[in-house]
Amino acid sequence: MFRFAGILVGIAAPFLVGLCIAFILNVPMRAVESELFPAKLQKRHPKLYDVRRPISLVFTILLVIAVVFLALFIVIPEVGRTFQTLRAGIPGFVNRIRSWWAVLALQLPELNRWDSGTQPEWDKIIETTFGFLQNGATSIFQSTMGIATSVFSSILNFLIGFVFAIYVLLRKDLLAHQCRKLLYAYLPEKLADETIRIGRLANRTFSKFISGQCLEAAILGILFFAVMSIFRFPYAMMISVLIAFTALIPVFGAFIGCAVGILMILVNSPIQALWFLVLFLVLQQLENNFIYPRVVGNSVGLPAMWVMFAVLIGGSTFGVVGMLFMVPLCSVLYALLRESVNRKLLKKQTPFRKFE
Repeated sequence: MFRFAGILVGIAAPFLVGLCIAFILNVPMRAVESELFPAKLQKRHPKLYDVRRPISLVFTILLVIAVVFLALFIVIPEVGRTFQTLRAGIPGFVNRIRSWWAVLALQLPELNRWDSGTQPEWDKIIETTFGFLQNGATSIFQSTMGIATSVFSSILNFLIGFVFAIYVLLRKDLLAHQCRKLLYAYLPEKLADETIRIGRLANRTFSKFISGQCLEAAILGILFFAVMSIFRFPYAMMISVLIAFTALIPVFGAFIGCAVGILMILVNSPIQALWFLVLFLVLQQLENNFIYPRVVGNSVGLPAMWVMFAVLIGGSTFGVVGMLFMVPLCSVLYALLRESVNRKLLKKQTPFRKFE
């Protein structure tokens, strides 16, 4: 049974990817369509209004491509300069660590005994390395071929899904109408009404979450770049872009970028790494108390405790993708539970206040 379900999911993977792409692209596409083709344009220029969907889709795809290329144009040269600086700075950093260890060993003689007992056995390490290279060459080749096949399959699924997403976005009104007809044809009217209502609630919650999270991440990245440039921190552009991307993950995302940033700055200057940690904590408090509530607001309608719970569950089950989509999913479930509890409390006429 589970094997058959896995086969079906594998076959439907490109179309599931396409639905995800269509849903994400639909968020900026609706904004582009509403700005370029307001409702009053239908009476003045009906022919132009009829082609609003393909024009809006083309503008959206071009906008996404421009953002991706702009990010790559900024990040790739910065990555090259960062690696060059790190390569030049690592020997000096290692020498500083050795000097610090030597001074510390003079002050604490116990470290000398521990250090002498933990010297690496180089002959054994070399023998193990040659054995690994001799016996593991076949496994490495097979793993490389497996990774290449997986990458090719993922690219192919993405391309097929992207083409399918374009079709879905161009025909979304017709597809929505057909889905409603199917629901009312095979389900009782009340159940069909409730299904449509839940679908609209889910669509509204996911759309607000995606747009708000992207805007909040962009603001946080720009804020980090401005402050780091003012105080002359190294790798300001690289770390700011990294924090902006990782901030798409609720609650814990920005801390991943912070950890990588600290490691990068630590090679250049341990003192600056410490000050960067202080800067991150200050900006994180600013983001949590002022930026996030006003940009994302209560769009997901989920208390902070349950946001953290959703991120942990999503991350442990589906990785980064689970972290992104579990928060709005739990928000929809929370809203439905709240409505159900309030209805039952009202029906029972209990003295309890409404479930918040």
